[in-house]
Amino acid sequence: MYPLTFRAHLKPTLNLAYPVMLSQLGHVLVNVVDSMVVGQTGKIPLAAVSLSVSVSTVVMVLGLGLTMGITPLVAAADGRNDVAANGRLLVNGVGLSAVAGLLLAALGLLVPLALPYLGQPAPVVALAAPWVRVLFLSFFPLMIFQGFKQFAEGLGLTRQAMLLSVQANVLNAVLCYGLVFGKFGLPNMGMMGAAWATLVARVLMAVMMAAYVLRARRLSPYREAAAHQLRPDAAGLRRLLNLGTPIGVQMTFEMGAFSFSAIMIGWLGTTQLAAHQIAINVASVTYMAASGIGAAATIRVGKYYGAHDAPGARKAGMMAYLLTFGFMSLTGVVLVLMRHRLPFYYNHDPAVVAQAATLLLIAAAFQISDGLQVVGLGALRGFEDVKVPSIVALLAYWAVALPLGYVLAFWLKWGAVGVWLGLLTGLTLVAGVLLLRFHRWPLEAPSASVPALATR
Repeated sequence: MYPLTFRAHLKPTLNLAYPVMLSQLGHVLVNVVDSMVVGQTGKIPLAAVSLSVSVSTVVMVLGLGLTMGITPLVAAADGRNDVAANGRLLVNGVGLSAVAGLLLAALGLLVPLALPYLGQPAPVVALAAPWVRVLFLSFFPLMIFQGFKQFAEGLGLTRQAMLLSVQANVLNAVLCYGLVFGKFGLPNMGMMGAAWATLVARVLMAVMMAAYVLRARRLSPYREAAAHQLRPDAAGLRRLLNLGTPIGVQMTFEMGAFSFSAIMIGWLGTTQLAAHQIAINVASVTYMAASGIGAAATIRVGKYYGAHDAPGARKAGMMAYLLTFGFMSLTGVVLVLMRHRLPFYYNHDPAVVAQAATLLLIAAAFQISDGLQVVGLGALRGFEDVKVPSIVALLAYWAVALPLGYVLAFWLKWGAVGVWLGLLTGLTLVAGVLLLRFHRWPLEAPSASVPALATR
């Protein structure tokens, strides 16, 4: 095993991770607030939100994945003190994000047309279709936000996105409650109010993140470098796509598996689908916390690797693994203890609450696997290793998890529990394979011409 200097890696990892955790939670808390508020209006609207989120999130994570290629490249260039390269990455990253955001928003005109063919209850589909259209419009400002955010995080500036996400989520919560129930002098729009609140909050996030990057004094060298080439260049875009596309595909495979599991559960009925939305909502909160540690691993591993200090990169990644194991073990215990209370924050239907409590037990069981796989992905991205993890995700989720879940749910009649056990199996496989791959990543001696990165 590798010796870990805790003082050298623990504090820097936490300093990067906790702001990213809160920033990543911003994406999830939008869905959490929507589900909590809309769930108070009935289980059919809650099931409609579940269907809408399941379908839209698959598309959203593809876009988010495209932007995640920015961070390790920025971190590596920062490790080399290459300001000019980061100026080009700023232009190319934001340009790529803007184009991807427009394409994702345009898909909102087509996706609702496919909802009636997913075998879901008709009342649920009727409520979900208009909600999806508005939600897809919010993907354009979200992608602009991501382009600037990933650039800043690659430089280790993680707190700014965190603060903006907190502010935007407060606005979203207030608007969501006001528009759904007609409070604070706002119109009563029912569940559609939640979708419009999300759109407004994401526009604010994009404007404020762009303003920070384009005005902050500490980022002026990168803006000056970017000013020499304000148009994205083909070679830079290809490099971002070569790194970001596999990340987006991997995230799509993973989220697509969870989304298709929701569709399968929808075949079982509205009650099961509403319960699934509650359990997956709760589990997604802890997942995004682990995702923050994974993002910190990408930044620190990438910076060490860019400075040709592979041993330092390995140690930084292993610290992220240890932190995640401890954190997710604790959250698993919390879910077990709170499984009968948490569902009431979403819905009071006894059947929905009982089913959700059972699913939360399984969610508690896969906390460690879920956390370790996302940290493994983050650490390997720091090495710019993205293609093999995508293949691992494809096989584990679509060749193992979903078929197993279907057999357990419909052949053995285990219902939603069977689908979730399939997901648990897939997550565990991915976590194990990625940990082995990171463990075996070849150690290279630091280049003689580039000094090894000093620990901070």
